Amino acid sequence: MIRPATPADLHAILALEREALTAAHWSQAQYDAVLNAPHATERLILVAETDNKMAGFLVAHTAAEEWEIENVVVAESLRGHGLGGQLVSGLLDLGRQKKARAIFLEVRESNAPARALYRSCGFQETGRRPKYYSCPTEDAILYTLALS
Repeated sequence: MIRPATPADLHAILALEREALTAAHWSQAQYDAVLNAPHATERLILVAETDNKMAGFLVAHTAAEEWEIENVVVAESLRGHGLGGQLVSGLLDLGRQKKARAIFLEVRESNAPARALYRSCGFQETGRRPKYYSCPTEDAILYTLALS
């Protein structure tokens, strides 16, 4: 099941994120700001649950008609079962409802599973940011999906 995150999800989100080496790592305060002031922020978090347990989450920045996926994390033991695709699809559905025109993202060049996920959801590679990531230094591949 895909649903909006609530403040009660904070600790599970942090635990999942800390396990995911390729995830963007945020502080507890950053997640707390999104979860506890959802109307004052331009970010949203969707969570995936299986058997009433958090299995993954997605963070997106919403800015009028252009949205950006900032983080997608799925529990390591559940990867490859379609949860990432369900989270992205949930965001696409919400974006369409809110009249977003496009959704953007960037991903490490070496993150083949994430790149395959985004392509399978209809995203197109639209650019590259050389040496964008550090530890290790790596290019970011940019993807876009037009919703209109």
